[in-house]
Amino acid sequence: MLTWLLEPLSYEFMRNAIAIGVLVGVLCPVVGSYLIVQRMALLGDVIAHCVLPGLSVSFFFGVDILIGAFGSGLLGAFLIAWIRSQSRIKVDAAMALTFSSFFALGVTLITVLKNKIDLDSFLFGDILGVTIADIHRTSIITVLILLIVKLFYKELLFYTFDQTGAKAIGLPINVIYFGFMATITLTVIASMKAVGVILVISMLIGPALTAYLLVKELHQMMGLGAIIGVLASVTGIYISYYYNIPSGPAIVLVSSCLFILALLFSPSQGILTRSDAALGIFRRLSGSQNRNERPNSPS
Repeated sequence: MLTWLLEPLSYEFMRNAIAIGVLVGVLCPVVGSYLIVQRMALLGDVIAHCVLPGLSVSFFFGVDILIGAFGSGLLGAFLIAWIRSQSRIKVDAAMALTFSSFFALGVTLITVLKNKIDLDSFLFGDILGVTIADIHRTSIITVLILLIVKLFYKELLFYTFDQTGAKAIGLPINVIYFGFMATITLTVIASMKAVGVILVISMLIGPALTAYLLVKELHQMMGLGAIIGVLASVTGIYISYYYNIPSGPAIVLVSSCLFILALLFSPSQGILTRSDAALGIFRRLSGSQNRNERPNSPS
């Protein structure tokens, strides 16, 4: 068992993959917890696709892709808010339009500018190809976001559950909104190398949603979600190493399996452990047993 655990660590690319996997596993559920309680889970996926035009432009001009991706992601978030404020269009429709438009623009720019971007790596991640520079960048983003959440936890909590009340007491809700969008964009950028933009929504939502079924408080949800995220990341990387399957999808599948287990067996919300469900199953089994044991009536 010890050899099974230590063998992958003899390779530098595996050590780098586990390091960035742990960082992403902690960061994504913390941010994703806010998305879940605000019922904006798909926003992470929208922002993930909005970064593609900025990524393409940055690559063409030889600028750090973080700058272009960050600006493009914020532009997408601003467009969603502007459409909502200037029309009767609901948020889901605004997100769908922005999602498709930015993604189409990004693919077009890649073709027109003849950028040699590895789309497979961008879409599905390449965690086994991360460098020390990627780890340093992700570490800085992770520490920065966790520090912001720690410092402004009460304000974010109030804004999350009662935006009208937050506005009434004088909190700058517009600043908080765009700050939150910036946080999501940075989280997506930090996670792109690990799982790619298509699968990043699963890391944002999966571990946090699993924790949501197990605990009741937001801070507990973020803490437990981070633990689940790290477990899913490390386990997925090991499965990828030993069974030769893509690392990003392996991480996501482990996260999904953990969610299914929580959905079935959560002490308070599990399908199979709820008192009414357990009682129903017991009654059905008892009824079946009684019918089987009942003697045949005389002819």
